[in-house]
Amino acid sequence: MTSLDTRKPAAGAPDPGSGPRRRVRILIPAVLIILWFVAFSMGGRAFSEVNAVSVNDPAEHLPASAEATLVHELQPGFRSSDALPATLVFTADSPLDEEQLQGIQGLLDDVQTLDTVVPGSVSPARPSEDGLAAVSFVPLKTHAADGSDIKTRVSVEDLRSFLAENSVPGVSTYVAGPAGMSADIGGAFAGLDGLLLLVALAVVLVILVIVYRSPLLPIIVLGTAMAALTGAMALVVALAKAGVLTLSGQTEGILMILVIGAATDYSLLYVSRFQTELARFGRGWEATWAALRGAIGPILASGGTVIAGLLCLLLSEMNSHRILGPVAALGIVFAMLAALTLLPALLMWAGKAAYWPRKPRALDADAPATRDEGTDTEKSRAYARTGRGLWPAVTRLVSSRPRTVWIATALLLVIGTLGVGQLKADGISQTDFVIGQTGSKAGQQALGEHFAAGSGAPTVVIAPEDQARDVTAVLTEDPGVDAVGRPTEHDGQVMLNATLKDAPESTQAEETVQRLRTEFDSPAFDDQVLVGGDTAVALDTRDASIHDRNLIIPIVLGVIALILVVLLRSIVAPLILVASTVLSFGTALGVSALVFNSVFDFPGADASVPLYGFVFLVALGVDYNIFLMTRVREEASIHGARVGILRGLRATGGVITSAGLVLAATFAALGVLPVLFLAQLGFIVAFGVLLDTIVVRSLLVPALAYDLGEKLWWPGRSRKA
Repeated sequence: MTSLDTRKPAAGAPDPGSGPRRRVRILIPAVLIILWFVAFSMGGRAFSEVNAVSVNDPAEHLPASAEATLVHELQPGFRSSDALPATLVFTADSPLDEEQLQGIQGLLDDVQTLDTVVPGSVSPARPSEDGLAAVSFVPLKTHAADGSDIKTRVSVEDLRSFLAENSVPGVSTYVAGPAGMSADIGGAFAGLDGLLLLVALAVVLVILVIVYRSPLLPIIVLGTAMAALTGAMALVVALAKAGVLTLSGQTEGILMILVIGAATDYSLLYVSRFQTELARFGRGWEATWAALRGAIGPILASGGTVIAGLLCLLLSEMNSHRILGPVAALGIVFAMLAALTLLPALLMWAGKAAYWPRKPRALDADAPATRDEGTDTEKSRAYARTGRGLWPAVTRLVSSRPRTVWIATALLLVIGTLGVGQLKADGISQTDFVIGQTGSKAGQQALGEHFAAGSGAPTVVIAPEDQARDVTAVLTEDPGVDAVGRPTEHDGQVMLNATLKDAPESTQAEETVQRLRTEFDSPAFDDQVLVGGDTAVALDTRDASIHDRNLIIPIVLGVIALILVVLLRSIVAPLILVASTVLSFGTALGVSALVFNSVFDFPGADASVPLYGFVFLVALGVDYNIFLMTRVREEASIHGARVGILRGLRATGGVITSAGLVLAATFAALGVLPVLFLAQLGFIVAFGVLLDTIVVRSLLVPALAYDLGEKLWWPGRSRKA
């Protein structure tokens, strides 16, 4: 790291009269800018291809060993085609008369002429017992005659348009079932590339303009972030097309926000260093190398810690969790590369013009000198009494009443954690995946009002052919099963569709599936009977998510603590930093639970929300810990433990706060998408980052560190001590 001394470099260091030739100074940044520009141009097409390679089927994200996954993989063999069924629900305010029923059947006959419908496969309309509704099942093609894929969303949109143009008088029509839900989920992610990116970049641009009051610097920083995102997206899409990984809409959204936020954070750290060195040297080349020496350590340490935390997700059972780890880690790699190559090249090219109309100044030049006489405490309090502004005021508060400050803030955070028990993170139904009313959700509600609630999403049972009669008997006798369809045979096995009495997303339906699995696990069936379907997918997803949460969270904490021990050469400091981050996460989760239940009235939360929130908050929160504590240790080695804490807080307070605001704003941008999981994750991370930045990193950690003094670095010591 660079010395905090503001004097000119000593003999042997680069100066205006010696060093690389002028053409080398021009060539290196020019080559870097050109390389990133080429990568940006080539990677731009990835944004138009990402939707084509995204998979939003929940069953695809389960572990390969999950029972619901095995059923999902076996189902195509029992069909004459790989069609995806859509459920058509027809309702009226009064019992359907003969004319309306004939109109519905005629409409279904016409539906079979659509290019996206499997010919001759549409079932006749079946009226409900109350006479107020009818239902039909329409298999939709997933592949065209030439073998190319047919997007479910396109097929469902065509079907809905046709039904709207040819409606039966007095009858409302809904398209629900697996195809309807898949189309609505795909529609929620449609336009993600443009809307989410536009909102995130606009928010970050506004914050940077307010903070730096410069027209050029925000554009340079955002250009760096966009270059990092483009490179990461191009690689991820290429891997998805090659079948190396599975990309989903929610993973894509998280990747966008994570790369923009992280790249901006790392850029702000470099920008502050470059500003100091530019004021010191007055020339771009010397300032660039000095800034790189000062910023490369914290950036690599921060990014490496986040990557290590994300790669812990590879130990997950859920495919969606396991894939997110390397995808997000690749995003962090590109964020670091851009911040350490493209950004320095652009700032070296821009020089002082990047900060216009303000002049770059050495940030540590404003820090008053520390007197040499007195104890560490006396010197620190004398230092705290100097200076004006927000951060000098914070250092005065921390140094005057450190124990009161850290105890009060810790108690405040503990109170916030009391709401954690109110977080209903036991899974949500597929119909609740998209916020607001959708065609499939309305259709499922209508289906549940007039038919058995599980009609639109039957439970699928696959068993050996010689056990078909016994399996059918178990299904028929179960109190949670309303009806059992005729078995379909294939390769020595049979598939049965069991309609449950309860809604597929309900607790009662999950209890029925669990009861059936227990019955079929008995020795009489030789463990060869598999139970799948939408309810089973939800059940297996919840169980796998809880397993991952209980496994991954302790591992992430251990990995991050170990990295901090090596980085800070201390045991006490890492334990404090990890504990404060966990406390901050608990508070964010508790407050979020109260907001979800009382303000937004969400139906619940996906079982993955706590795990994702933890990984991002803890891993990214450590970023700010590293920014702060590496500077504190640097200052402590010169001025002593307590003075080092105060000087480090003043030097990094503005940068960390700016970075926290940017990161919180980017994650909050996830709320523009009507996807419950992303909206909840965005709120938790945004609120947690603000809490971490404003309370934990500004008050709790500095006050506790100040109270401990030299003990903070046990078993090591600051060099000054």
